[in-house]
Amino acid sequence: MDCRHIQFCLDKSKIDLIQLQNLYNITSFWARDRQIEDLEIAIANSNPVVSVWDGNRMIGCARATSDGIYRATIWDVVIDPDYQGFGLGRKLVETVLSHPLLNRVERVYLMTTYQQNFYQRIGFEENQSTTMILYNSEAPKPLPILEQQTQAKLEELSTVFV
Repeated sequence: MDCRHIQFCLDKSKIDLIQLQNLYNITSFWARDRQIEDLEIAIANSNPVVSVWDGNRMIGCARATSDGIYRATIWDVVIDPDYQGFGLGRKLVETVLSHPLLNRVERVYLMTTYQQNFYQRIGFEENQSTTMILYNSEAPKPLPILEQQTQAKLEELSTVFV
């Protein structure tokens, strides 16, 4: 396939959330059934966000979060199955890595279930020492001290407005 016409876009305002949702549904078990509203929040809170386009069709996307110097994480790398095998996934990850918020970062993390070989070819290494995870199945509960401080502030405010 001749991919010279494929465009990579760093403007996250161009992300078509419906196309992104469809792309997740066809490419990944881990992102199926994500809601448009949640995708909007994830995109808004990520930088950079790189999308890949064949004309008006979004065929790939990846996003990252970073402090710009010490740590970054790449999230949700997807390429439409019809476009896999042509180097677009590699170029997508390399485009994310070359962004100014990531290109000086000491360590870049990503999570993958089955694509270790793909990422190793780009330069990532398996890391057995960072396997901690917290599953937030419910809304986070405030820490007791913060809850006490919040309650005290609410009481203070209620006496002011009474």
